[in-house]
Amino acid sequence: MNNMPKYGFVRVSAAVPEMKVADCVFNTGKIIELMSEAANKQCYITVFPELCITGYTCGDLFRQSVLLDSAVDSLRALTEASRNWDNVFIVGLPLLIRNRLYNCAAVIQKGHVKGIVPKTCIPNNNEFYEKRWFREGVYLDAGYVNIFGEDIPCGVDLIFQDSEYPQLCFAVEICEDMWMPVPPSSLKALDGALIICNLSASNELIGKHEYRELLVKSQSGRCIAGYLYSSAGVGESTTDLVFGGHAIIAENGAVLAQSERFRMESQLIVSEIDIQRLIHDRMNNSTFMPSGVDNRAVKLEPWRHAIESLNRQIEKHPFVPSNQETCDKRCAEIFNIQASGLAKRLKHTGLKKAVIGISGGLDSTLALLVTVRAFDMLQLPRENIIAVTMPGFGTTDQTYRNAVELINIVGAGYREISIKNACIMHLNDIGHDTSEHDATYENAQARERTQILMDLANKENGLVIGTGDLSELALGWCTYNGDHMSMYSVNCSIPKTLVKHLVRWVAENSGDRAVAEVLRRVLDTPVTPELLPAENGEIVQKTEEIIGPYELHDFFIYHILRYGAEPDKILFLAKNAFSGEYDEEQISNVLKTFYKRFFSQQFKRSCMPDGPKVGTISLSPRGDWRMPSDASAQIWLNWTGNA
Repeated sequence: MNNMPKYGFVRVSAAVPEMKVADCVFNTGKIIELMSEAANKQCYITVFPELCITGYTCGDLFRQSVLLDSAVDSLRALTEASRNWDNVFIVGLPLLIRNRLYNCAAVIQKGHVKGIVPKTCIPNNNEFYEKRWFREGVYLDAGYVNIFGEDIPCGVDLIFQDSEYPQLCFAVEICEDMWMPVPPSSLKALDGALIICNLSASNELIGKHEYRELLVKSQSGRCIAGYLYSSAGVGESTTDLVFGGHAIIAENGAVLAQSERFRMESQLIVSEIDIQRLIHDRMNNSTFMPSGVDNRAVKLEPWRHAIESLNRQIEKHPFVPSNQETCDKRCAEIFNIQASGLAKRLKHTGLKKAVIGISGGLDSTLALLVTVRAFDMLQLPRENIIAVTMPGFGTTDQTYRNAVELINIVGAGYREISIKNACIMHLNDIGHDTSEHDATYENAQARERTQILMDLANKENGLVIGTGDLSELALGWCTYNGDHMSMYSVNCSIPKTLVKHLVRWVAENSGDRAVAEVLRRVLDTPVTPELLPAENGEIVQKTEEIIGPYELHDFFIYHILRYGAEPDKILFLAKNAFSGEYDEEQISNVLKTFYKRFFSQQFKRSCMPDGPKVGTISLSPRGDWRMPSDASAQIWLNWTGNA
């Protein structure tokens, strides 16, 4: 991908200029002011409202040659004003072509009109009666129009491309086009347009702005595209309608920026479109096929401005919605998916019991809560959940108390089986000094616990419930054929940061004080495997002190697996997201750890047990992630400068 914009980001804007109906000179001045502002902010594309040069509500004045000629004069002035900029500006005007009038968008760059796109769908119902003045663009029988002595590409079949980086391309549609069952932008996206620009004049009615936002979001999602939308502002005529100046920037189903409606003065909203992310998603979507329509490519001057900072917000915890209400709904949905998956497995196997190891930590706590929900769904007695505590060399009173209290409070069947003597005997059998606290010492405990659970499941005719999460699978932070193995793994696609929120959600919504209290204690407990002896009763083995913060690892997992981001981009995103919390060296070191462990530990993921996928990322070798166990991480480490 030569000449890819830095980190794949392209800055864009949507402008709503102050305007006066039919006063092209005034309107042109306000448009130029916003063009200058957009250029200073290094916005690659700026989209203006429909018919912004004249105003949308001119009515029968559109039949006056004075207005039409003035609009063309304004287009010349705007084109001249753009001469010193590489930026692209898209403005709306009425244009007479072969003695027929069209509602057009003019694409301007560096002193030239690059293309003219007429409106495809002309509304003629309710308050709209555009067919009184304008023809539909699909019936335009001219491929070019002569403007200022140049033959300019003209038609509904244009896609505009950067001359050095052709993947960076956009298409234009106008207002009503978006509201159609099959918008023109859908076909343009299938043929490569990564950004859709919509010049609009959408009046305000009760609730219309919400539906308009939904349309922009959904169209950007269906098209896997960026979407720039700018609608006419309050300067339009209020004879029958009021326009609010609604501008929206969206990307693949998410709104990045939105204007304040009903403002009297001009405004410009700015954000960045991640074209690298869009290309990744289109590449992975096997149903994203060419439209079969012949489109013409219009070459634009190359865009070479690097993005060093972002206007768009980068979420620190991309698996966890920042909006509390959305987060609560998401947690409820995930909890139900987990429980339903387990309930189906129990029903299919005909088993009436489950066996689960409870450590008093986050993962096993969530797994137990999910198992309780599944048993309630199947109307099975909770005492059939055999919850086992297995104290070892590193078990502390803190985690032991958490485990025992939680088991008793939820009404599961309680078992306690110490692993100390069995591990000592086993270590002696293989000739390992028990005072040597190495990987053998640690893994022997994890495998002994798994053996107990598996054998107990055989004895009780039950199903062993796995507790490991997505973060641990990505890092290989589990013992092969130890806690790595189970008969059904309910947490396998839930990262550690989300596990915390799920446990907190249950605590806040359980309606049981005792349950909430013990869950809060679990949340306050450091993440630890507790495989090394405690010191003065305190936890000494804290996972995040060894491999780095899970919130960084989860951030890496999201951007690497979901969008295929390269190391340099991940560093850039993480610096933006965690500004003031971690410096670049810390982030880089943890990223290096992630890549090394992710590549070296694939063999554990290649034979992971079944479990439900709950989000967009899963490491199941049967579905989302297929990777050779002996792949090299070297080029990823070289990219970060950490070879």
